[in-house]
Amino acid sequence: MPQRKLPSLNDYDWEAIEEDILSQGYGRVPRVLDLARCKELIALYDHQASFRKRIVMEQHNFGLGEYSYFSYPLPKIVAHLRTELYRRLAPIANSFMHALRSQLSYPPTLKAFQNQCWKAGQTRPTPLMLRYDVGGFNCLHRDLYGETVFPLQAMIVLNHEGQDFKGGEFVLVENRPRQQARALVLHPNQGDLVIFPVSDRPIQGKRGILRASMRHGVSPIVSGRRWVLGIIFHDAI
Repeated sequence: MPQRKLPSLNDYDWEAIEEDILSQGYGRVPRVLDLARCKELIALYDHQASFRKRIVMEQHNFGLGEYSYFSYPLPKIVAHLRTELYRRLAPIANSFMHALRSQLSYPPTLKAFQNQCWKAGQTRPTPLMLRYDVGGFNCLHRDLYGETVFPLQAMIVLNHEGQDFKGGEFVLVENRPRQQARALVLHPNQGDLVIFPVSDRPIQGKRGILRASMRHGVSPIVSGRRWVLGIIFHDAI
């Protein structure tokens, strides 16, 4: 049987995606994974050898549900998406840092950035699979695992909202200086990729660029089961 090609990210308008990330705080890339790839990833969850650690959220007051961090070497599809996405997002991350007047900059390849993580003692992989059953939710949080942080991350919903599950909306909350918090509620389709800030992002204020603080979470599942692939680029201590 011929091996299926890995999904390509070349056919998307990355200038438009960057503009969305900079202007509204997130970018959406439709149909990155087809149904077969989504099912392939879901099936991995029961293969314990693929993962380094499983977290039951309620034991840590993180929410209700569970997630598992992949171990190295990552599954081929996860490694491919992480590598190709990083290459696309590094220039956007550098735009973030420039706007925020930070001296930080990010190298053009994931391998070079991983070397920075590993030198800082962050050697454990952070891509993960998340599973939510009825009543499951994820509290608002940030995925910070050490001092070395890449400012963007991504998620892909692996099954169909409205068919496989109801509820479970993806929620972004933005806190701007001296303003009330702003909530964004997203409904990505199966296989869609959503790119969003890990922690802070630059926004245009009346007197220049301001730093907005971001958190993300998931609203309660009403029925069914929701599966998600999370792609984080910095490794963990």
